[in-house]
Amino acid sequence: MTTSLGWQKRRPPHGAPSRGAARRDTQPPLFAALDLGTNNCRLMIAARSETGFRVVDSLNRSVRLGEGLQESGRLSDVAMERTLDVLHDCVARIRRRNPGRVRAVATEACRRAANGRAFLDRVARETGLGISIISGREEAELALESCTPFLASRDRRTRALLFDIGGGSTEIAWVGIDGTTPRLISFVSAPVGVVTLAEQYGASIHTPLGYEAMVAQVRDHLRDFEAIHCIGREIARDNVRLLGTSGTVTTLAGLALGLERYSRVAVDGLVLGADRAEAALDLLRSLDLAGLRAHPCVGRDRADYVMPGCAIFDAIRRTWPADAVTVADRGLRDGMLLRMIRDAGIPHHGPPRPLSTRSRRPGSGQTPGALQT
Repeated sequence: MTTSLGWQKRRPPHGAPSRGAARRDTQPPLFAALDLGTNNCRLMIAARSETGFRVVDSLNRSVRLGEGLQESGRLSDVAMERTLDVLHDCVARIRRRNPGRVRAVATEACRRAANGRAFLDRVARETGLGISIISGREEAELALESCTPFLASRDRRTRALLFDIGGGSTEIAWVGIDGTTPRLISFVSAPVGVVTLAEQYGASIHTPLGYEAMVAQVRDHLRDFEAIHCIGREIARDNVRLLGTSGTVTTLAGLALGLERYSRVAVDGLVLGADRAEAALDLLRSLDLAGLRAHPCVGRDRADYVMPGCAIFDAIRRTWPADAVTVADRGLRDGMLLRMIRDAGIPHHGPPRPLSTRSRRPGSGQTPGALQT
């Protein structure tokens, strides 16, 4: 039998139990989800649990696959080699854990690049890992799936606005929560992300003029969506819950809480009021590049991208001025894992708890205290 990675599992002799049979009889099956984005490559391997799933291995590395894409329209050789190195590491982890199901997806960088599909074909040849390019709609659906627990509570609000700030694009989902399961009403995939804006504006991202120019550009992409759905009118009626999932939002939450190192327990599900969000934005806007690199809630790896992320968040907040935003430390991997568990016919009860309750450690590809987009 062939796994989704393409290698062959060796069958035991007829009548003999396989070496891992006893373990598989007592251990829940494993699932693996990989998200290859414009900036990061993220892998999560998990087992089903009563609350959704329990993570047994994860990786989150900055690969900057979309570096230079804004100007050239292609993935660069350097970026592809850098990404391949990390994907080899991912495949080694998957082989070691031997999950029953694997799903790997690529997003905006591979959607947009003229050689995106060719790069993924090369990945399949060299690593055995098949990666599919998903649409902006499926990105929004997977983000919604991962965040469903925050929308399923009984609340008089019947609408939610979910946003996911990525490296190459920002997904906005308009969601109905008037039933037992949130439903996607509409979405927009705006072609602005932290990497695209950073490359477009260069050093000016750290100036007031450059920051406001980024905000204005993002708002231009949101204007038609607002005109169609009149979300502002629903916000004025206090009928909308704003929900954000991205490194930008978790960074702002960490700042608002005064964390010295990242804690998912403290951040995931936090309701961040407008005043606290504004104070966190003001703090980041007051720092130069050196200050951002030194800050424990930013770090060297994210310093070049945190201000574009803040500009996108600020544009969303100014377009749709809700009184608070719920912060979600979960995303595509979580949504993919929940779908695989459901499709495998494995029931789970209660809200999913997709990540370990411990702070992320070195070795997971995340710097202590630094929050990855």
